[in-house]
Amino acid sequence: MIERKNIPVYVPRPDYIDAIRPFMGTSLIKVLTGQRRVGKSYILFHLIDEVLQKNKNAEILYINKELQEFRTITDGEELYEYVISRLNPIEPNFLFIDEIQEIEGFERALRSLLAEGKCDIYCTGSNAQLLSGELSTFLGGRYIEIKIHPLSYTEFLRFHVLDDSRINMQKYLRFGGLPYLAAIGLSELTAFEYLENVQSSILLKDVVAREKIRNVAFLKTLLEYLADNVGNLFSANNISKYLKSQRIAMPVQTILNYLSALQNAFIVTGVSRTEVNGLKMFEIGEKYYFEDLGLRNATRGQSTPLEMGKLVENAVYLHLVQQGFSVHIGWLEGLEIDFVAEKAGTKIYVQASYLIVDETTATREFGNLLKIEDNFPKYVVSFDEVFENSGYKGIKHMRLNDFLLLDLTRQAGIH
Repeated sequence: MIERKNIPVYVPRPDYIDAIRPFMGTSLIKVLTGQRRVGKSYILFHLIDEVLQKNKNAEILYINKELQEFRTITDGEELYEYVISRLNPIEPNFLFIDEIQEIEGFERALRSLLAEGKCDIYCTGSNAQLLSGELSTFLGGRYIEIKIHPLSYTEFLRFHVLDDSRINMQKYLRFGGLPYLAAIGLSELTAFEYLENVQSSILLKDVVAREKIRNVAFLKTLLEYLADNVGNLFSANNISKYLKSQRIAMPVQTILNYLSALQNAFIVTGVSRTEVNGLKMFEIGEKYYFEDLGLRNATRGQSTPLEMGKLVENAVYLHLVQQGFSVHIGWLEGLEIDFVAEKAGTKIYVQASYLIVDETTATREFGNLLKIEDNFPKYVVSFDEVFENSGYKGIKHMRLNDFLLLDLTRQAGIH
């Protein structure tokens, strides 16, 4: 049993706790998914703390599959027996399992524990397929998924005790949002040694081992290609042609399989194209964005204007998904809208650019949005030093800093 005094020190992430709190004490399994090292474990500790604040006698069963202590729990039957043998017959029981995908057949154990009403269940997982396989089949509507992301810019400032500034925005774009960086600092050498180690760990544990990847060298080449092409339309055929030009032969299906493996580990996310009027979803051509900017830069990245443009676009994408929007690339009369973000029946359109340096750039960024005839909010976001309320014909032009600090849900009138 964990007592409050034994809970590690954590920095609260209230947006996630607020999202989970309505489901605490219900007969739903709370599943926290996300890339390794984004802070899922510490959100579990915060939840445990909340439980013990309400009832100091509550029985807390905590299993962390990254700890040697729990190495003997390898399958669902052993998980079930471990939990059943430790339940408190008098006080309420709460089960917290970290990295549950490491337990083979865990779905059956959770289904049984849920059906028996033995405990309130919370778990984390670092694989996007966690809820698309047997867990979904076994539990059908009896779980809620909460996606955990790296630190937003607002959280980054709070974790590192920084004020909003152009320099600190550059730090966010450079080092990204892995929470543990707040403990080791943002010196270039130390931070990137940590980021490179995390990247290697994710690739080995969650991609190579789990997905049974054979050609590790090509996997790294593919990841570097994605880092170089953030914000560019991608197709497996195109990369296959590129590889042939480099005298590397790789079947299209293998490329797709490796790409899927990287997405399953939450390293990158593919964003599909859709017509702005919503009539058509394009099957070919996606853009890929990294879940963490620091890990992208650990893969490939120099602070050139071209690289900065990619990071600005990636940061805007992350802000949209961190606030719960469903995001697509927009297509309208042959023109591209960087992001069409939807939530609760409303939309936000966003163009992202490093700098609005000339009339041609302004015409492209503002002009594409002007062709959209509805009245949903439209933004051009750039790294320029612009005034907060500047814009053109109803389209807001915002500094990246201001946009990443904006509560888009409230701004869009979503309650």
